[in-house]
Amino acid sequence: MVILVADGVGCGGAADAAQYGDAGADTLGNLAARLGGLSLPHLGALGLGHVTQIAGVPPAPAPRGAVGVMREASAGKDTITGHWEMAGVVTAQAFPTYPEGFPLEIMGPLAAIAGRPLIGNKPASGTAIIDELGPQHLASGALIVYTSADSVLQIAAHNDVVPVPELHRICAEARKLVDPFRIGRVIARPFVGQPGAFHRTYDRKDWPMVCPEDNLLDRLSAAGVPVTGIGKISDIFGGRGLDDSLHSEGNTDGLRLTLEALRSMDRGLLFVNLVDFDMLYGHRNDCDGFRGALEQLDAWIPQFCNALGDDDVAFLTADHGNDPTTPGTDHTRERVPILAFGARVHPAALGVRDAFCDLGQTIADALTIDPLPRGTSFLAQICP
Repeated sequence: MVILVADGVGCGGAADAAQYGDAGADTLGNLAARLGGLSLPHLGALGLGHVTQIAGVPPAPAPRGAVGVMREASAGKDTITGHWEMAGVVTAQAFPTYPEGFPLEIMGPLAAIAGRPLIGNKPASGTAIIDELGPQHLASGALIVYTSADSVLQIAAHNDVVPVPELHRICAEARKLVDPFRIGRVIARPFVGQPGAFHRTYDRKDWPMVCPEDNLLDRLSAAGVPVTGIGKISDIFGGRGLDDSLHSEGNTDGLRLTLEALRSMDRGLLFVNLVDFDMLYGHRNDCDGFRGALEQLDAWIPQFCNALGDDDVAFLTADHGNDPTTPGTDHTRERVPILAFGARVHPAALGVRDAFCDLGQTIADALTIDPLPRGTSFLAQICP
């Protein structure tokens, strides 16, 4: 079984979007409309055109895969919440956010942990804030601390000022500090380059809140079913429930690692996060870049399908939206696509699923472990 998470590739239609300030958000639909259409023939053949109105990707008359959408039962619209819900855990209370920056109760102890002054402390785009404060950081050694509309405490530092291992140490200590505040993630954001040409590296690392419940990965591991994570899956689940974790440096590397892992696995779950849609393009309102990433995924799909074994089932979905056409640069509350495909999958209309948990329950069903406490399996629809 394979889960491919196209991070941030939502498909609109969330009934509660307005409550999150996201009325009208539709990552795929709005992106296609803005660019005069998308060309995604392979994803279209699987049924992507059925999840929302996508200019250039009409609904396939006879999709090759099973297709539907999933709405989020959890409160929030962040990466952790979306992935946890896929694994059967619903977050009833959204993680807190800090639109005015972090309070002194966090910033004071954080400066002591770091042994350095702190600058920033405001919501910001990661690339914008290193452009703004990077020169000051280089001159003073002060760490750049910032947040977003999501529940994150991010610490940016230039590799020449704070080596990556030291930045990781600070962030690991910061995780303990902010646990009582229920901040969803602490993220290390190393960067390199010179003023005017800074860029972030793929040595990013996340320290999430510990998942409060037994989840799909825990149960698979306990049952002796191998689980491999690619990309930031290990960061999201704190390394729990994974037999192997492969760090990826963006989508191109993630797609390569997925094929390699697929060839070496004869059973179990391969859980993949493809981060560039969100990190590089959604958060930067880069519509052309987002389109390029979708086209890359589309061109890769035939190779991936050829690598699937006769009994393998793949699921393509997302953890939230990140509509690059909206004025903001943060995640958007949306439904997400669910495409199921593989040699044993029968085309089916999966409709609107009540929770991302349905995906986890389907995988639990397929891998014959005890049912998860939440979610409705659709295995019988796709593999009758």
